[in-house]
Formats: sequence, structure tokens, C-alpha cells
Amino acid sequence: MRVLGVDPGLTRCGLGVIDGRPGRASMVAVGVVRTPGGADPGERLLYLEQEMGAWLDRFAPEVVAVERVFADVNVASVMTTAHATAVALLSAARRGIPVVFHTPTEVKAAVTGSGRADKAQVAAMVARILGLGAAPKPADAADALALAICHAWRGAQTARLAALVEGPGR
Repeated sequence: MRVLGVDPGLTRCGLGVIDGRPGRASMVAVGVVRTPGGADPGERLLYLEQEMGAWLDRFAPEVVAVERVFADVNVASVMTTAHATAVALLSAARRGIPVVFHTPTEVKAAVTGSGRADKAQVAAMVARILGLGAAPKPADAADALALAICHAWRGAQTARLAALVEGPGR
């Protein structure tokens, strides 16, 4: 399964593509889209959409895994993260690619075995899982790969279990 992981952010948006299945993963590409800091928000979102679209077209993922936005005391930060998330949703929807969400705790548990792992532990395990000499930098890049790994390893199983629990026709 080819998965594009997205660690959404308006200033820095991490993108990571892997080919994987439970217990195995290999990196295809990783990067960070940095939007122009002095530009107005609309221009920044447009730039992010263009870059996201280029990644989707170039790497043709079967699914896009996005970090679920969580409530925080910094409302402005949550809003810009939500805007970047919307760009990922829109870009994938235009191409008919499904989007799934994973919580930070779920991603940490999938990659490290602990939902309380810190960023350094996640980055180190991403490097180990993918056979990289060093952890991808900045952290947004490692987080995007962790999201992709999480979905490849757990996402398909979680979706099948949810379908069984919900039953047919729901």
C-alpha cells in the first residue's frame, strides 16, 4: 500500500510517502513544504495546495493519512493547522484519493509501542523502521512518515474492524 502521510501546518507541512504493509515499510519520499512567511494566508494556502497536488500527482498514493487536529490553548495555531488539513482533504478529494485521520497518540503507539513517546523517540523509530542512517529533519518530516507508517501498519486493520463492528449497511 502506498501512503502519503501529512503533518499539517501552514508554516511547515510535513509530507512523507511510504510503501508498506503490517510489519514492513520503505520510504519513497519525504519533505517539508514551507510557505512564504510574509504572504497573506490565502496565498500561503494556495502555495500549499500546489505543492500538495504535485506530491499527490507524482507519487500516486492509495490513501492520505493526516494527523487529527486536537484542541489546544493556542486557538490561532489550531486554526492554521485546520486550514492546512483542509488543503490536504481538498487536494486528495479532487483526485479521488481517500483520506484517513490518526491521532498523535495512535501514531506514537504504532511506531514506538508507547502513545506517550516524545518527538525524538518517534523520529528515531521512523529512521530504524525505514532503515535510514539518521532521523528525517525537521520533526514535521519524521512525523509525516510516522503517520504513513501508522496507517500502513494499523489503518487497514482498524478500518476492517470498524466495518465489522458497525455491521453491513451502516
